[in-house]
Amino acid sequence: LMAYATLLDEGKRVRISGQDVQRGTFSHRHAVLTLEDSEEKYIPLANVNGGERFNIYNSLLSEYAVLGFEYGYALANPQALTIWEAQFGDFYNGAQIIVDQYLSSAETKWKRSNGLVMMLPHGMEGQGPEHSSGRIERFLELCANDNMIIANCTTPANYFHLLRRQLVRDFRKPLIVFTPKSLLRHPKVVSKLDNFTKENFHEVIDDTYAKPTTVKRVLFCSGKIYYDLLEKQQADKRTDVAIVRIEQLYPAPVDQLKAIRARYKKATEFIWVQEENENMGAWPYYCRIFNRTDLEFTEHISRSESGSPATGYMKKHAAQQEALINKSFE
Repeated sequence: LMAYATLLDEGKRVRISGQDVQRGTFSHRHAVLTLEDSEEKYIPLANVNGGERFNIYNSLLSEYAVLGFEYGYALANPQALTIWEAQFGDFYNGAQIIVDQYLSSAETKWKRSNGLVMMLPHGMEGQGPEHSSGRIERFLELCANDNMIIANCTTPANYFHLLRRQLVRDFRKPLIVFTPKSLLRHPKVVSKLDNFTKENFHEVIDDTYAKPTTVKRVLFCSGKIYYDLLEKQQADKRTDVAIVRIEQLYPAPVDQLKAIRARYKKATEFIWVQEENENMGAWPYYCRIFNRTDLEFTEHISRSESGSPATGYMKKHAAQQEALINKSFE
């Protein structure tokens, strides 16, 4: 909401649509407040800079129609931050045609750029096969020639700067954001005021706890699993294991990763860790890309290959997650 407010204050337009976006899926937005006794609605952002530049709509469950409309709106008005948010990340599969035919390929086919933002709640959190994955691997398969931006932020400030960057830049690219669910209430997912006012978007975030001179193992990850790894690292006081977060998955921040890797001169293990299955998530893409550079991983840690994004059995899901974390620090 702070990102939207600052853009509105600068005279930009913000438009959001999707299922339950007025309060935000998992109650994270609260853009529209409703009085229980009268059903009267109050929109705080409507009071910023006249309020005419902010529009937010709870849309119907027809992802193909709505995403197609919003793509067209973003095309017609590149000065607006146009956002479509899914109820769960996998809901976008009903609009896969729009992603394939327009979002990922229009610039190559017709030289038409577009700044549409897709927010896809993503995280292996035991909510079953249909509500776990926004299918990161599918979007990364479509990435080439800097055609779009794929992000998975772990801090509020980084998310703030990512949204602002979308309009502040003098060019437009589609932005796919894999947004968190459980992290919305995680006690460690906070940012200081200075992170908002004095910093920019960080494509990669290095470890500030581990000691570079003694680190033997470097874990590369993205998204929610970072906090699971952090909890284990802190509990065991493992200053010999560093955890590096990739906040922008594409375009891959190769130069930043090379610089970070060079800091850990004594490290002999460089491991990719993800909570998704081996044939899903960012691993298939990063395995291929990094093997073309001198950033090869010595190992990867993930769930086993699967035809389903997640198991439907909570006990099994939890056991898999615990095994992932423990293996990362063995």
